[in-house]
Amino acid sequence: MPADNPDFSLDPRLAADCHLLAEMELSQLLLMNNALLPWYILVPRVACDELHQLSHEQQKQLFEEINQISLFIKTDQSIDKLNTAAIGNIVRQMHIHIMGRKTSDPWWPGTVWGTAQRRAYKQTELNEIKRRLSLELPKTTNILQATAKA
Repeated sequence: MPADNPDFSLDPRLAADCHLLAEMELSQLLLMNNALLPWYILVPRVACDELHQLSHEQQKQLFEEINQISLFIKTDQSIDKLNTAAIGNIVRQMHIHIMGRKTSDPWWPGTVWGTAQRRAYKQTELNEIKRRLSLELPKTTNILQATAKA
């Protein structure tokens, strides 16, 4: 059930803050450009801004993709807790944050939103993440080229 939506457009704030890593069956997979923690974002290619606006089939597919990314993050044995959130107060476009948290991260146990501490990903780090994604995610996932941002 691919989400072939020719009218889909990624919110400019997400595009500016993230790397587009892959096209999954329903969603675009983004990586927040902050290498201090694994922070992935799924954006369904559907015109909606609330989870309940997705069809039942789309909801099931989105939760499958959340599980796939969660398992991918947990391959890092040092991750203590997964945080999954759909807030949308600033960026209205439907998107799901999936973050791997460590008790040693700079924000623990608080939230990561609105903090200034960050480090941009290096190209070698992005390449390694894409390599790992290509091994871990379903073969229907299209891993895209990602270029390091400042």
